[in-house]
Amino acid sequence: MRYDLNLLPVFLTLMEERNVTRAAQRLGMTQPALSNALGRLRDLLQDPLFIRERYGMQPTEKAEALLPGIAAAIAHLDELVLGQQGFDPSKAQRLFTLALSSYVEFVLVPGLTARLRERAPGIRLRMMPFGTDLAETGVISGTTTMVLGRITEPPDNLVVQPLMEDGLACVVRADHPRVGKRISRQQYEQLLHVSVLPAGRLRAGLFQALEQQGLKREVAVSVTHFLAVPELIAATDYCATLPRLICQYLARDPRLKVLPAPVDLGTFPVEMAWHVRYRHDPAHQWLRELIVEVARETALPQPM
Repeated sequence: MRYDLNLLPVFLTLMEERNVTRAAQRLGMTQPALSNALGRLRDLLQDPLFIRERYGMQPTEKAEALLPGIAAAIAHLDELVLGQQGFDPSKAQRLFTLALSSYVEFVLVPGLTARLRERAPGIRLRMMPFGTDLAETGVISGTTTMVLGRITEPPDNLVVQPLMEDGLACVVRADHPRVGKRISRQQYEQLLHVSVLPAGRLRAGLFQALEQQGLKREVAVSVTHFLAVPELIAATDYCATLPRLICQYLARDPRLKVLPAPVDLGTFPVEMAWHVRYRHDPAHQWLRELIVEVARETALPQPM
């Protein structure tokens, strides 16, 4: 019996997304095309595979049973095929999908994009958010190129590589009436604070660091992205505790000043992970090496 191998990534993506619209977006297909592919999958495997429920599509028992074998088969095929391909970055035409924390998007993507423009102008990047759930990114099935951020409890089919470490610092407005060149523990606890939510594991790490040091923080406002912080801080007497590399960027704003945290809040890791199926893909290897290069240069100490 003949069958279309292109149906197998559709199955894996539907198993992760449990939603036809989101699966179609990740695969670069129209929703009708994906629905058609799902119909062909059902005919091929002689099972409904997914049952519509109020909050999405739930896989059948047969779909759950098929998942490990199909995922392993695709990974094996990719290793065989991709490992034979050459890669010339200056001539390559390829799209990579990266799942990124908001921190990585802010800190590493500008440098990465600049290098791609110089060395591989035909390479395109598609970004998607990464908070705390690896399953939502598609990296576990290999439909997403890689994930960058703080990665905890990865499954066995992911390779995890450390990229760099970052610390934490404080930002207040330059003419703050109560804070001079340093911020004391007492001042920190008396001020109102801006918090960035959601920030995935970084948020958990900051909360844990504050708790370990017994440092109290009263949050006045929570925002969803680091880009919202400068305007809030410049217009108030609030304080924000942010990654050092983001503070390094904010230090260029004359309305703001960056100060060491009143106590040592430690560091947090930034990591990169990818499916084992891409271990021998020359294009993937090249991109990983480029990201490592950008991370190393970005993490070099800079005056603030």
